[in-house]
Amino acid sequence: GGQPRNVQPFSDEDASIETMSHCSGFSDPASFTEDGPEVDEEATQEDLEYKLKGFIDLTLDKSAKTRQGALESLKSAFTSKILYEFVMERRMTLTDSIERCIKKGKSDEQCSAAGLACLLCVQMGSGIESEEIFKTLGPVLKKIVCDGTASIQARQACATCLGVCCFIVTDDITELCSTMECLENIFTKAYPRDRDTNGVSSTHNTVLHISALLAWTLLLTICPINEVKKKIEMHLHKLPSLLSCDDLHMRIAAGETLALLFELARETDADFFYEDMELLTEKLRALATDGNKHRAKVDKRKQRSVFRDVLRAVEERDFPTEMVKFGPERMYIDCWVKKQTYDTFKEILGSGMQFHLQSNDFLRNVFELGPPVMLDAAALKTMKISRFERHLYNSAAFKARTKARSKCRDKRADVGEFF
Repeated sequence: GGQPRNVQPFSDEDASIETMSHCSGFSDPASFTEDGPEVDEEATQEDLEYKLKGFIDLTLDKSAKTRQGALESLKSAFTSKILYEFVMERRMTLTDSIERCIKKGKSDEQCSAAGLACLLCVQMGSGIESEEIFKTLGPVLKKIVCDGTASIQARQACATCLGVCCFIVTDDITELCSTMECLENIFTKAYPRDRDTNGVSSTHNTVLHISALLAWTLLLTICPINEVKKKIEMHLHKLPSLLSCDDLHMRIAAGETLALLFELARETDADFFYEDMELLTEKLRALATDGNKHRAKVDKRKQRSVFRDVLRAVEERDFPTEMVKFGPERMYIDCWVKKQTYDTFKEILGSGMQFHLQSNDFLRNVFELGPPVMLDAAALKTMKISRFERHLYNSAAFKARTKARSKCRDKRADVGEFF
């Protein structure tokens, strides 16, 4: 049941070296080396594919530890590289392996398999092949999400996977509504009327409720207008109750969902009016200025930052624009819908988010970035500054910063104010 000797785990080092040498040299100016040795890209790709084939075989191993290691190695590869052709040829084999691991594996293995399913759909993008994958995995994911005997971590991972895969794949409104109802059945249990008999929401299930709520919110961004109106009427008056939850992440998830609902409501109806606006803004303002001593400083700082933005969205219809840099390109996040989508995929792809924004056709279509920007070696060379120039720039900036701070800290600078 052990790994074959000639198959080594896919490490972060492998990811960085192979990504740089094979297909993302054009994507990151820092990866270009002026005098570096030439790399045989074809041999590197063959070596990578050989490793990945070994990992796919190991997902059927008798040892649970070996299966999970293979799943994690595949996740690392799918995060750091674009492997569309490789995945296309083996999509059914991968789908069968993921299905088997989710059905028969324990908690950690189910989480790894669900994460790999997300990345598989991200690699494939939207299309008939992806629909086939979702038709196979969708019912399995729903079963785990609704299974009270499964571990919370596995249900949480499957809820996220269900939302992401449905977002990527589904054009069928019936399937979209069915998936959203499945997720609603989970997170609505956090509402006061659905709480435990003692009136307190079970903290054990809070992480599951958060994942289901965020996945549902992601799907709401692609709903038709009529369906959006129904969901707003159904949940806008109930979601504020989650702002009183003891869990910081639930409060933040509820706040950001409210901001997105208000944004969608005002887009669909210019005369939209919310009856309890005064009470809601009071709650949001209290969270944006929260100073409770029993909460950690880091938590309070994060909460205040998020709810200042949420309050501005609800009261002033304003959104603080953010800029994301990746290679030579820039993307502006200027609305809550775009922020929700970006945050979801960043959570899935982690450090590979920038690379996929540059190279993944599906993600570039989602964020309306157009076709990938291909830069040749000459263009990268002109963009890259030498190490010596970078050192001079950093030294000058450091000296200027030190001089400015020293002037502010010098007590003699304040003498004139008192005498």
